[in-house]
Amino acid sequence: MENQALLQNINIGPWKLRSRITMAPMTRGFANDVTGTVGEEVVTYYRRRARDGVGLIITEGITPSPQGKGTFGVPGLYTKEQADSWRKVTEAVHEEGGTIIAQLWHVGRLTHPDLIGGLAPQAPSAIQAEGLVHKLRKPFAMPAAMTTDEIRELVSQYTLAAKHAMEAGFDGVEIHGAHGYIIDQFASPITNSRIDNYGKDREGRLRLMKEVLSAVGEVVGMDRLSIRFSELKDDQTGYRWQEPERELDAYLYLFREVGLGIIHPSTNSFITPVAGGLSLHELVRQRWNGAVIGVGGLTPSSASDAIVAGVIDLAAFGKPLLADPDFVQRLRTGQPQIPYEPTLHLKHLL
Repeated sequence: MENQALLQNINIGPWKLRSRITMAPMTRGFANDVTGTVGEEVVTYYRRRARDGVGLIITEGITPSPQGKGTFGVPGLYTKEQADSWRKVTEAVHEEGGTIIAQLWHVGRLTHPDLIGGLAPQAPSAIQAEGLVHKLRKPFAMPAAMTTDEIRELVSQYTLAAKHAMEAGFDGVEIHGAHGYIIDQFASPITNSRIDNYGKDREGRLRLMKEVLSAVGEVVGMDRLSIRFSELKDDQTGYRWQEPERELDAYLYLFREVGLGIIHPSTNSFITPVAGGLSLHELVRQRWNGAVIGVGGLTPSSASDAIVAGVIDLAAFGKPLLADPDFVQRLRTGQPQIPYEPTLHLKHLL
């Protein structure tokens, strides 16, 4: 069978996954906009993908802080009420034999006071992003440069959110460290002009990422922790690393230093060369022996090929799983896939 490799079960750390198919994190915006809690429609949404046989489900981005919210309807994990609402989701996924991890997502400067209680967005430096806030359609607001105490508080917020995630029954946590959000803002010289220990050089710019991974890893276990990282920025569509291999080596050195075992390199195109004729994931595999989640416009065929070649261990799909909650079963039975239709599938949860 063409997709046999993709449909194999696999053990990743403590997770016994029924397939190598991963549900990519996709912002849905169906949480209560005031409380940040999720309801029955979200329970059904994740239950159906678990029932289908998805190996690993990564949730939509969940904010660890009221100031981390970047659009309407973003769920949270900074209160007990929010954690309790997510418990219904994890129970449903586990009833169907699935595995689910919570992605913690703080947008940093990519927001507006209208979404975060009138406060200025948080960022490493007071450098305003260009563009419009998702759904709100107002320009990104000027952020306030975080103090050292505020950075420490941010790490504590990630830690508390991770505790809430485990109390809610999640099987692990993923840190969103990509796409121009808070952790990536600290990592980038474009958005980080600090001259203290959280800036100045590459080591300083990666310090927040290291502290968050270390703190969350202590709570959930390093074998249950993943990080999404990338050169891509949601607010700077043309940005690319000037020295891809040096940047990648710095990230991977950090991940090994903290004891991470699972990484999620993010790219829009899985096959596009980044350096030396190799794609991002091929570069990663040359340098990394741990588990790799592949993503970036994968098809079942290209994902299976990458798994057979040893480039990735898990393959993440977004739009195909949004379009079809029976995606995995269609692969197993050889039925045609349901094509993704933006006008239809962006509006509906189930």
